[in-house]
Amino acid sequence: MSSPSSQAIARHKFRYPIGDTYDGEWNNDGRKHGIGELTLVDGTKYTGQFQSGFCHGHGVAKFPDGSLYEGEFENGKYHGYGVFTRSDGMRFEGRFQSGRVDGEGRITFPDGSHGRPRQEGYFMGTELVERHRVNESVLKAQQALKMARNITI
Repeated sequence: MSSPSSQAIARHKFRYPIGDTYDGEWNNDGRKHGIGELTLVDGTKYTGQFQSGFCHGHGVAKFPDGSLYEGEFENGKYHGYGVFTRSDGMRFEGRFQSGRVDGEGRITFPDGSHGRPRQEGYFMGTELVERHRVNESVLKAQQALKMARNITI
């Protein structure tokens, strides 16, 4: 069972001295907790779940260069299943750990192809280390994307 300070208790907007803004739920400790939207002064915007001040759970992060991550977060980093789409349209669907690609996934290029040879299998960072079909991991990434997109504040 959660302690009272770890549960969302209030919702309001706050502007930080550096210019970042947060509109969402807070816990008794004064940390972002629950559902909210964080907009950084550089134009980065995160909409989703927070836990004890960090992006945690499902969420959508939009970056100033037009790239986008939709999926699961843990302690402020991409972690779990999700979809990262670069500004040029190249997309990775699969598993992330501690803020980086690490696990099964598939790359889709801007033309809709998966490359030749097919860029699908086990990735460590940008390197495909074992090529194999990963339909289940891609499905989980797409489900995480849908859950992240359905969050509203």
